[in-house]
Amino acid sequence: MAQAAPESLLPPGFDDPAPAPTGTAKPAPRPAPRPAPSATPAGRPAATSGTSSSVVQPLPSGDGATAPAPASGGSISRLPTLDELENLDADELDELLGLKPKFDIPPASRRSMERVGVLAASEGGLPSQALARQPASIVRASLGGIKGPMVSRWGHIMLRRALVSRLAAPEGMNPVEFATLRVKALNQLGEHSAARAVAQDVDSGNWDLNLSNAALDAFIGTSDLVGACPVSQIKGRSLEGIRWQLVRDICFAFAGQSGRAQENLNKAFRDKDASQIDVLLAQRFAGAAGGGRRAINLEWDGVTELTAWRFAIANAVGAELPEALLKDAGPYFQNIAATAPMLPLAQRAEGATIAAGRGVMSSSAMVDLYSQIYAQGEGAGGESLTASNLRAAYVATDPAARVKAINDVWGATQTDYSRYVLTAYAAARITPSEDLADNAPKLLASMLTAGLDADALSWAQIVPQGSQGWALLALAQPQRPSPVTGSQLSTFIGDDDSEGQRKSQFLLAGLAGLGRIDDATQASASSDLGVDLSRGTKWSQLIDSAAQVNNPALVAYLAGVGMQGSGWDKMTARHLYHIVSALNRVGMSAEARMIAAEAVARG
Repeated sequence: MAQAAPESLLPPGFDDPAPAPTGTAKPAPRPAPRPAPSATPAGRPAATSGTSSSVVQPLPSGDGATAPAPASGGSISRLPTLDELENLDADELDELLGLKPKFDIPPASRRSMERVGVLAASEGGLPSQALARQPASIVRASLGGIKGPMVSRWGHIMLRRALVSRLAAPEGMNPVEFATLRVKALNQLGEHSAARAVAQDVDSGNWDLNLSNAALDAFIGTSDLVGACPVSQIKGRSLEGIRWQLVRDICFAFAGQSGRAQENLNKAFRDKDASQIDVLLAQRFAGAAGGGRRAINLEWDGVTELTAWRFAIANAVGAELPEALLKDAGPYFQNIAATAPMLPLAQRAEGATIAAGRGVMSSSAMVDLYSQIYAQGEGAGGESLTASNLRAAYVATDPAARVKAINDVWGATQTDYSRYVLTAYAAARITPSEDLADNAPKLLASMLTAGLDADALSWAQIVPQGSQGWALLALAQPQRPSPVTGSQLSTFIGDDDSEGQRKSQFLLAGLAGLGRIDDATQASASSDLGVDLSRGTKWSQLIDSAAQVNNPALVAYLAGVGMQGSGWDKMTARHLYHIVSALNRVGMSAEARMIAAEAVARG
């Protein structure tokens, strides 16, 4: 089938050059040129439409005609030498030849950056123009000030909604910078999936170095290294650092250039550009593209530190991490493990302790996880018993048996807040009864982790005035017909045995922030508890001003700054008061009520 010999595509007579003329032969007469219909500049074809003359070489207009000057940038002197070409790698050659695209999306499909985010106002997000006329400096400072997890689960949920809302950038701030700040904040909260979604709402060609690095943290947090390939291809070597170098090589493999990927990774291994285990993991990931022809043996000997990169790729390729590394894994890795579908259920359940308590996992997601554990049976380890107890909490016919099953899920200490999240819907199915009044405070706390305030209010006639159950309902109910009386509050304070009467301080702050206590009662309780809710700081002035101009997005960001900490012992009643009050005034009363109730339950 192969062609026997090359064939000329030229018409007969064009492939044999004419013999050179001798001195005795007379040259053939030159035909006179036909005058053009209209004069055109020398060296430029006549402008025509719909005819073949537009592709015919124009005839010279005179003996002095010269070729047109080359376009700017096309000078031959700027081409590299052969030696330089031999030393160029593929990326540099692509850039030289102009083969590296600036966008990976056709012009008609590129998205506007007028509003960036994934949650529109019609879907529960904040108003799109909430920050449009706000000073960029305040937004930049508030988002940049979010460095860690929230003490409040509901505060985390509220802040996540504000960060992923589809918003216009504040005045004087580039939309890419606004997206970058939100992606970084979401990563700090452990919301890597949400951070990835916000980053990908911006076309890769518009990413700068800061957004690229923040997005890479999100891709690593979700074990989705291939998600970074579009920007890796577009930006190339402008993305510096060993992580980007390894990501580029992985992306070469998934683009069908497995040989190029393995060559680069072998070089990185020889040159010790990165730790040996990091390169081996990258080779294993690149080999998953299907073009690799070698087995990669992961050697964990001598590896003493578990990094985000190692955890992400090991999970993605199904490599088993050494038990010694997992034993000392911190909250970052546990939080990721809770939502990683490729991990064993027992490991995910262990991580859910962190994720559910912080607000990363919802009550429904927790029930789904333990339903899978129940279906798997004994293979899920000790969590199988918890799954069985959870099932009994739903299907037992006797209310007392169901409450006992819920208590068994909570465990002996009953201090793991993630278990209260797990039992929220089971607790809501318990019919209020005087016989179960002693269990009411914890059942109510469990219901409110999922925002089931209507179910919680059905216990209003069961809980005694001044008890903890009464306090939770006084804060959680959407509307209160009359203020809380001094005697009710005094009864709660008198029975409060929490450290430093923290629960009483939080109750006072929540009631004052929601406007459910009069000034005289507030002043008396403040004196008894030794708190001053009126004392202000620069932060409290900012959040109060944002609430005064009815800006929910800025209030949410500033509330996130004020709720950071490892536990409720880091929260003060004064901060809680300003947060609840500001949220309530800008129309986020549901979040304000749940945060206040959670403070009393966990204080």
